[in-house]
Amino acid sequence: MFKKILSSIFLSSVYTFAFDYNLKPVKVTNDVWCFLGKLDMPTKENGGFMSNSCYVKADKSYVLIDSGASYGFASQAYEAMSKIEKLPVSTVISTHSHDDHWLGNSFYKEKFNAKILGPSLINKEYNENTITRMHQVLSKEDFKGTKIIPVDDVVNETRTLKIGNKEITIIPTGVKAHTSEDLFVFIPSEKILFSGDVIMNGRVTSNRDGSVIGTLKAIDMIKEKDWNYLVAGHGLDTSKTAINDTVEYFSLLKQRVLEAIENDTSGTEITKVVTMDEFKDKPLYGELNSKNVYDAFRELEFYEED
Repeated sequence: MFKKILSSIFLSSVYTFAFDYNLKPVKVTNDVWCFLGKLDMPTKENGGFMSNSCYVKADKSYVLIDSGASYGFASQAYEAMSKIEKLPVSTVISTHSHDDHWLGNSFYKEKFNAKILGPSLINKEYNENTITRMHQVLSKEDFKGTKIIPVDDVVNETRTLKIGNKEITIIPTGVKAHTSEDLFVFIPSEKILFSGDVIMNGRVTSNRDGSVIGTLKAIDMIKEKDWNYLVAGHGLDTSKTAINDTVEYFSLLKQRVLEAIENDTSGTEITKVVTMDEFKDKPLYGELNSKNVYDAFRELEFYEED
């Protein structure tokens, strides 16, 4: 009996002290609330919360854009949103295949049997046995309940959904941008666009799986839409200026790397020649910028303008 009591106290303590995200939804438009992630790499200290996750009220249900890094994050996000209005989550849209944006899907599938839409790469590159980055970053307790589940409905062409009182358009970039399969989401009635990681602000972007040229083409697609609010995959700015950091970074990166190549700069020298000093005071400059420059060199070394 005493052992059972001790065991119960221990389990209760573990549960109580699991990671607390202390989530506070930010109201972006009348029917959109977002949880805006830290401008940092995923760590145990931030619980992997470094990407943006947004709820759209569609009359009698919520539509979710990106579910975050874990079951625990998703559960706490829903709890916070329930204080605004307790509605089921009918639909989850995953903008791309990086795990910090969709590992919360299992919570919404388990609790609401929500329909999961997203790119095919999630199904192609992950299965229930895959060890993701978040598996390695978070403790077992903080990762508890998180499961890799497949996308129910792969989006590979532009599609408009009618959910409740909202028309929601999902648009594939059609080019390798941040990844080889990126989606952005546009809601005309709210004049809001969710860019996924094609756009980031307030920090240096990661282009590890992407393309400078493709990102600039995707940016042109985003600019064509009539939006007043833009929620980036990472970043706190949701205004008309939310796109500016990414536009400047990739435009300068392309220009400077091509100039360096023209001047016979080698791959071993490129990161010393192209430093992108305008961004040196932004978070993650030290971690990401040199690799972005080197990858841009590899991409643009034999590039010919269209």
